[in-house]
Amino acid sequence: MPADEEHHIVVHLDRLLDERGMTLTELAEKVGVTLANLSILKNGRARAIRFSTLSAICTALDCQPGDILSNAP
Repeated sequence: MPADEEHHIVVHLDRLLDERGMTLTELAEKVGVTLANLSILKNGRARAIRFSTLSAICTALDCQPGDILSNAP
């Protein structure tokens, strides 16, 4: 996919954080990822995510990858 093409992946971190009463800063600390990188992911601007990061987010939020990401063509 060319760099200028948009993807259709939607990130649901806002909803999950709200449901769990957790801030993005708290999640960043639990996952061991910078707040800036989590913010990029949360805002849908990330171009990729490592499986290890996705797994750590799932563990911290007690959820599945499909709870975090969806495809909305």
